[in-house]
Amino acid sequence: MAINAADVKSLRERTGAGMLDCKKALEEANGDLTKAAELLREKGLAAAAKKGDRIATEGVVESYIHAGGRIGVLVEVNCETDFVGKTDQFRAFCKDIAMQIAAANPKFLVREEVSQAELDKEKEILRNQALNEGKPEKIVDKMVEGRMNKYYEENCLMEQAFVKDPDKTITTLLNEKIAAIGEKISIRRFARFELGEGLEKKVDNFVEEVMAQVKH
Repeated sequence: MAINAADVKSLRERTGAGMLDCKKALEEANGDLTKAAELLREKGLAAAAKKGDRIATEGVVESYIHAGGRIGVLVEVNCETDFVGKTDQFRAFCKDIAMQIAAANPKFLVREEVSQAELDKEKEILRNQALNEGKPEKIVDKMVEGRMNKYYEENCLMEQAFVKDPDKTITTLLNEKIAAIGEKISIRRFARFELGEGLEKKVDNFVEEVMAQVKH
């Protein structure tokens, strides 16, 4: 069923969970706000949101090098205490995030990092695509907005599907870890390097290689 934006906003205000998680919970609950709120609590997402104002300055800079040294990733993941930063559970999460970046090649951490120039360029491309498909002018703008959500899901780390479990977004995975560990955790920044990037070279599908490796 179609989910009303006002209901998503209301659920977010009630639980403090992220917009995307609220929308998914409402879809799962067939629009029932009370049931959706219960689903979020069961998944630990509402509880995770309450930790959002805490300060997380500990953590690690995790690295991941793909076999053969073709792709390398550095990612900074923060937590509240040095104790948690040294736990196997936290380190495993950081490793998963580094491997996600290697496999899915996000350009941004969150959609707010996308520049206006980049947004305008992408919207223009999508608009022209819709017009070339013969879509009526009056619905093109709505189509563009819908396709921009797909753009964010592909290019923003926090909105990407987790390569080990595509039913979860990275935001969902993060909130589950916050609920399980009991501390605020945040992915602060990352850098991804690919051998020969920007140079003319034979095209190899490194992304498929990495994804095949992380799923084993």
